[in-house]
Amino acid sequence: MRRLNAMFGAAFLEPETYRVDPPDDEWLRRALANPDIVVLAALDGDEAVGGLVAYELDKFERPRREIYLYDLAVAAAHRRRKVATRLIETLRATARARGAASIFVQADYGDDAAIALYRGLGAREDVIHFDIAVEPRGG
Repeated sequence: MRRLNAMFGAAFLEPETYRVDPPDDEWLRRALANPDIVVLAALDGDEAVGGLVAYELDKFERPRREIYLYDLAVAAAHRRRKVATRLIETLRATARARGAASIFVQADYGDDAAIALYRGLGAREDVIHFDIAVEPRGG
């Protein structure tokens, strides 16, 4: 998981996000043992060259579950080799096995590679995303 996080940091061009205040071993053990969290890694020997993290969510409008694909990245040297596509196909199989209704993911404007990948795999919905701080503004 630590190698996967390092790869995420490099791929997202946010190494400090993944290097400063990393989770301790107990946090990682607990998160990886959580059945509602899916972590997949593509390895080349011991090197994490791609990976994803997804969260399985219970829904309330119907008795069903959905999977939110939160992080997906491939190391620069391994892109354009279908690593991301294979990771998503594995997540699809996991979703089917768990009886999930769908997988959803967001892409940032300007991230043309991600948008092209997701366009080839699913239907696009335009939404507005907000990050709501836990602490109120000014508080």
